[in-house]
Amino acid sequence: MPAHSDDPGRTPVLRDVPAVSRAIAILRLLADSAAPMGVQAVAQALGLVPSTCLHILRVLTAEGLVAVDETNKRYRLGAGLVELAQGVSQAAAFPELARPHLEQIAARHDASALAVSPIDLDHMVVVAIARASGLSLHADIGSRFPTLISATGRCVAAFSDIPLKELRRRFRALRWANPPSFAEWLDEVEATRAAGFGVDRSRYMDGVTIVAAPVYSRAPLVNALVVVGLSEHLRKVGVEAVGEDLRERAAELSRQLGGAPRAQAAAKARAGAAE
Repeated sequence: MPAHSDDPGRTPVLRDVPAVSRAIAILRLLADSAAPMGVQAVAQALGLVPSTCLHILRVLTAEGLVAVDETNKRYRLGAGLVELAQGVSQAAAFPELARPHLEQIAARHDASALAVSPIDLDHMVVVAIARASGLSLHADIGSRFPTLISATGRCVAAFSDIPLKELRRRFRALRWANPPSFAEWLDEVEATRAAGFGVDRSRYMDGVTIVAAPVYSRAPLVNALVVVGLSEHLRKVGVEAVGEDLRERAAELSRQLGGAPRAQAAAKARAGAAE
């Protein structure tokens, strides 16, 4: 999907955040240690004030990233890190699992096929792509675009638990070639929820139809499989057929990633549309 990328020439300004740096240093030290460590040992190894070290260890323990043996007050890595590692593994697995599907989708429908993942509620990123010859697609792996725009945005709104107030606020900032009203967009979000896939017909880009289906993982926002093509071409191919193909493949990927549908924001959005 053509994307609105951030300024590639702008170098982000990094500022020191001592508490974060110290917490990371503690986690790395415990990871390298053959045995649990006490506060004094950790503080000495890292050159920290013991009271500061203790406060950081307590926070890390409360978050499940560190565990403490109450009998001897020695610290080791906690099970919470396993959950984080699973998230990283899933994020890395999605592009690899999606790639063969994208190749088949692009060949079957003669349209470009993408796998996209949300960074947050501001941006989604292209993580895999299979190009078709019929459309010059100005996007590549790493290209970013607004999370709630187009067919992918309808999927995120329909299949992620986002409050109506937040949807409304973010919708106002979206830029479309042919913008829908918020009420129209909510109807399209609900239609996406009902069908299991979303369709954008020339709203995001004039003359281009985009179809997307949600791929669930354990992350709070859904990934998506996406097809982008000239509207006339996809009309001939059959938009419904493309959507059904994406929906079936997305369901298979969701099972592989251990994901399942969560609370439906669209239902709540629809109920509160009159607010």
